[in-house]
Amino acid sequence: MRIAIFGAHKVGKTTLAEELLENLSRYTLEQEPYYQLELSGYEFLETPTPEDFFEQFNCSAKLILESGDDVIFDRCVIDILAYLHVLDPDRNIQQLYQTVQELISEIDLFVFVPIEEPDLIPSHQIELSKIRKQVDHVIRNWIADFGISVIEVSGTLPNRRDQVIARISP
Repeated sequence: MRIAIFGAHKVGKTTLAEELLENLSRYTLEQEPYYQLELSGYEFLETPTPEDFFEQFNCSAKLILESGDDVIFDRCVIDILAYLHVLDPDRNIQQLYQTVQELISEIDLFVFVPIEEPDLIPSHQIELSKIRKQVDHVIRNWIADFGISVIEVSGTLPNRRDQVIARISP
């Protein structure tokens, strides 16, 4: 099974992915494209640019297409495209949006980690908190637009983990 964990930044995606990896021994974890690109030598500016997210989008698409079974993706093309859209609203993303529509069939389970109400992290502790909220809003709208079945997790890390494991266990 291919599991994609997505959402805005600082909502607990990586923490959840790592927790799932500890509990699902046959799975592997694909780190988010940002870190994979950084390891390959791509240099990001301190403040992310639309071009940075375009590169991450392409990396994420490649990871999805080249992955095997039993993999957990920390981020996927949906949330990366949401960042690109929020940072560059005038950019025509129709072709990328169509790419997402094609790639979602490769994912067996989508796990959305939303900004909870009340937010678990105070806004003064979050970089780019306005962008974070905008991305969360875009993702929520796109879930319905893409017509995908999503687990929206919430609560403590053990609760989130259990919500996902309950969905994948026979």
